[in-house]
Amino acid sequence: MAEYSINKGIGGSVEFKGLKAQYLFIFVGGLLAIFVLFVIMYLIGIAQWFCIGFGVVAASILVWQTFALNAKYGEHGLMKLAASKSYPKYIINRRKLSGLFTTKKKEE
Repeated sequence: MAEYSINKGIGGSVEFKGLKAQYLFIFVGGLLAIFVLFVIMYLIGIAQWFCIGFGVVAASILVWQTFALNAKYGEHGLMKLAASKSYPKYIINRRKLSGLFTTKKKEE
């Protein structure tokens, strides 16, 4: 009878080399964008060594910033940060002061 190993990672977030969840997608998208910029710059006729230098520097900054964000905010931190920015700082109540202290009678 065949034995099958149990996959215990079901339901977990995607992870690669320590990058979790949305940081992995930011990393891959950023590298793809840098590659496209590199190709466009090379096809326009910009010097080859300048294109290579730009690609290496931009990719290094992307890797550094992505891992820094991953370490600082964690798996769901960027979503929580975006949600906290859309949350109102103050709740404004424009009712009259007398209307705040009156109680409504229940209708039977």
